[in-house]
Amino acid sequence: MSETEAQIYSYERDPYLCDLQVDVIRVGEEDGRPFAILDDTILYPESGGQPADIGWLDEVRIVDVQRVEENVRHFLESPLPAGPARLSLDWDRRYDHMQQHTAQHLLTAVAADRFGWQTTSFHLGERSCDIELDVQSLSESDLRELEDATMEVIRAGLLVSGRRVSPEEYGHLDVRTRGLPEGHRGDIRLVEIEGIDLNTCGGTHVRSTSEIGSIKLLRTEPMRGGTRLHWVAARRVRRRLAEHESRTDVLRGLFETSAEDLVAAATARLDELKDVMRRMRALESSLIDHATEGMIARGNVVVEAHFKGMDGAFLQKIARRFADSAGCRIALLTAASDKGSFFVLAAGEDCPVDVAAVGLQVAETLGGRGGGSGQFFQGKAGSLEKRPAALAVLQERLA
Repeated sequence: MSETEAQIYSYERDPYLCDLQVDVIRVGEEDGRPFAILDDTILYPESGGQPADIGWLDEVRIVDVQRVEENVRHFLESPLPAGPARLSLDWDRRYDHMQQHTAQHLLTAVAADRFGWQTTSFHLGERSCDIELDVQSLSESDLRELEDATMEVIRAGLLVSGRRVSPEEYGHLDVRTRGLPEGHRGDIRLVEIEGIDLNTCGGTHVRSTSEIGSIKLLRTEPMRGGTRLHWVAARRVRRRLAEHESRTDVLRGLFETSAEDLVAAATARLDELKDVMRRMRALESSLIDHATEGMIARGNVVVEAHFKGMDGAFLQKIARRFADSAGCRIALLTAASDKGSFFVLAAGEDCPVDVAAVGLQVAETLGGRGGGSGQFFQGKAGSLEKRPAALAVLQERLA
């Protein structure tokens, strides 16, 4: 089959086909990525909200598939020569996409026909999917009714099939569509859910709604005047439940309570934590006041203080408080914790020292680096062993 004749590919004729003998009829490179064009393909190119399939061409991994004009480009991890090759599909990923995409058609049809909510967009993500509905908001009751109605159709095991029709035939059919692609020519592909939906779509789908298994509506958010609805279907429901149970078991152990009481236990613990944080902030403020008053009370022009277990953010608070009432004084403040060693220079408004210039000297003396301007210079020290030498630099500058 020539490149120009390959209009209907095997991924459309049989979406359950996992391997195919093909001919690599052209190779090339786009933005540094090697690609191959085949005489046929079982890999779906990204389109219509459905991600591209991935797979292998012989032993070379196919990382992306895109339709470029009339061709389907298979982007490869490494170049491959033209000629015969074996094309294989990542079936687990594809089947998941088939289930999610069919579930979207079903969800869209039920939302529109039973509730009057039209779908304006669709996105198939790695962990969950979403559709946008032209309704301002959905209540919990709305979600339950929509989920139950969709599950009824899933359990009914309705036939899902695809076909192509001419533009003339298309014009006489009652088709649900958000419009054909710009510049579309030729036949139009339709996907039908028996008695429920007839939709324009080029994607891959399961043969029966029963293959979806289940669907779970997760949450909503306002979006562009409508509502974005997040959901999962098929194996993703079981995977999400397993993750939820595993996470719940860990939380039960941490809070030493039952699953039913987790929210209450977490709320109580957060309230306790907020109270502790309020007390810590009050204690920190008292410590800053006491330290600042003590440094100023010494009467020295050059003062210093070291705070064990504190960090640079704490030093900045003391520095600001000190500078407000320091007058002509200058202070070297240091701290050390598991985050590292820190220093800050803080000068009063009447201090004659160029803080930025002396700060560079202090940083070099402490084997660190920093920056600042005006009344402050702060940085991270390589070591505080030469702290006495840094104080001597300040004394010399003021002398």
